[in-house]
Amino acid sequence: ADELKLATLIVNAGDFDRQDTPVSIPLDQISVNQDHGLFRLYEKSAGRVEVACQLEMGQVRRLWWIMRGATASGTSRTFELTIGDTFQVVTPIKISMDENKLILLTEKQKILQYNHGTVYPPAGVDDIYKRSGFIHPLWSPGGELLTRIQPPDHYHHYGIWGPWTRTIFEGRDVDFWNLASGQGTVRFAGYVSVVEGPVYAGFRVRQEHVDFTARGADKVALNELLEVRAWNINEAQDVWLLDYATTLNCASSSPIDLDAYRYGGGIGFRAVESWTNENVRVLTSAGKTRVDADGSRAFWCDVSGANGGGARAGIVFMSHPTNRDHPEPMRVWPEDANGGRGDLFFEFCPIRHNSWRLNPGQDYMLKYRLLVYDGEMDVKTAERIWRDFAYPPRVELKAE
Repeated sequence: ADELKLATLIVNAGDFDRQDTPVSIPLDQISVNQDHGLFRLYEKSAGRVEVACQLEMGQVRRLWWIMRGATASGTSRTFELTIGDTFQVVTPIKISMDENKLILLTEKQKILQYNHGTVYPPAGVDDIYKRSGFIHPLWSPGGELLTRIQPPDHYHHYGIWGPWTRTIFEGRDVDFWNLASGQGTVRFAGYVSVVEGPVYAGFRVRQEHVDFTARGADKVALNELLEVRAWNINEAQDVWLLDYATTLNCASSSPIDLDAYRYGGGIGFRAVESWTNENVRVLTSAGKTRVDADGSRAFWCDVSGANGGGARAGIVFMSHPTNRDHPEPMRVWPEDANGGRGDLFFEFCPIRHNSWRLNPGQDYMLKYRLLVYDGEMDVKTAERIWRDFAYPPRVELKAE
């Protein structure tokens, strides 16, 4: 098949050692129509080995690939971009959907479930606690369940989710988090896109932050675009690398004030019931543990626990340097939470110390990356993967 060479791409590791790193480059310098075929990428520094790549469509198209294996700091790798005939694309991470849920999964294991259908609380519990638009279950690569929803102590906890707690909208106090207040909720409002490919699979959804206290009909105060992505970082699929990015935009001509509070927004996580003070470990990038992490700031926070059989798994939550109030403050439940059981709730909470006004006509974005693993995590690995997220390798494009 004929292939047209478009560009040479040089990836510079920069100041950090890299390992299985997602990298991308904007293709605004290359105006090739999609109909001409598919982009193909070859690593020249490895003797022209084909590398899976994936095009992200947007105002500016981006080409993504995984720079596999180790790349030492201060070194570079060279790739050749061509366009050729279409060929069978392997999609190691797939998507399955029905009327209630979307599941990201590999050949061997489910990764996570996003619930677009409304989930009701257990029988006998007030329907005020119903909700849509959240992630549960999240599994580890070894199949361990990590999340929990509707625990009897907090029926409004929903796996991985991120509503705002103390807000002022058009002069009214609206709590989108504590559903029992009856003031508001967050609900699924439609898929924008669902994508599968050799480098990543994921979805973008609209979520509405709804004010129930408005006169007359319920009023949408905030529109949210949530994008979740699972990266195909290695063939063993022995860890998950997930991106969770939320973009907020006022849904009317009224601003919304997010009051400083220890809960709210960002990304929240309620751990599975078996995670208690007997097995939970918390470690932040600043070296704090469960004893002193609450209210502190971090680049990343590693939370882990064990199931009933003793198998450990965990998640490193990472905050992006562009996020508001980064290094980002956290809410971490203490060891004596929930009557001494020590259940785990964790969240990055950008309004923990400072209020935030969202003005109409502006987008506000928060980006997080999750490293989901089985067993133990070491600081060096957590730090390296956070750096890949915060300071990705620089790519130079030399057009042909």
